[in-house]
Amino acid sequence: MALLIDGPRIAAKTRATKQLVVFLHGYGSDGNDLIAIAKQWQGFMPDAAFLSPHAPEPCALAPGGRQWFALTMRDPEERWIGVNKAAPGLHAFLDAELDRYGLDDANLVLVGFSQGTMLALHVGLRRAHAPAGILGYSGELVGPEHLGEATARTASGKAPPILLVHGDRDDVISAEALFLSAEALAKGGIPCQWHLSTGLGHGIDGPGLMHGGLFAAKCLKLKLGPDAKAAR
Repeated sequence: MALLIDGPRIAAKTRATKQLVVFLHGYGSDGNDLIAIAKQWQGFMPDAAFLSPHAPEPCALAPGGRQWFALTMRDPEERWIGVNKAAPGLHAFLDAELDRYGLDDANLVLVGFSQGTMLALHVGLRRAHAPAGILGYSGELVGPEHLGEATARTASGKAPPILLVHGDRDDVISAEALFLSAEALAKGGIPCQWHLSTGLGHGIDGPGLMHGGLFAAKCLKLKLGPDAKAAR
């Protein structure tokens, strides 16, 4: 049985929800960590509701924090087991929230940070129907050898658009993970965009936030005003 999850929410600015943006936080954090990004993106996406669920498990190494799955070592098999264990709960949450707003996956963008990126890529690429886009900060693709399972496609038969953003001085998940993930996705027939933030460690900077917000808006087929276009 999938564990129920929930977390902070920010309603659509127009109060007429037409899109859904779901943030997946990193290991040892919680849903409050990313929800503030919504206020920076609402100008691009006034009809979008933003959700940032808390991961279902308490984090053993960060009292008060949460985890999508346990991490005890840098072991690819442990991460593969972890994303598969966490996936049913996230699928159930996404299905329920889309149903709540009368939307489908074509109106959904998944945004992850670190461990949340691992889960966003895993789940987003395995939905019955592809989300509008997947945005991953400071994370990596888990189980690239299993990309044959990544069958989520849009109505036009394409894989979901993906943007990976990473700091070149990340000492938690090396920036090399960005290039390895992008290469693996390309080999699996799933092209992705990427952005490397100069001088950034394990975090999200202003340019990365702007790049990600514009990417999400484009995935949702939203018209951008002249100010947003100039910020690209």
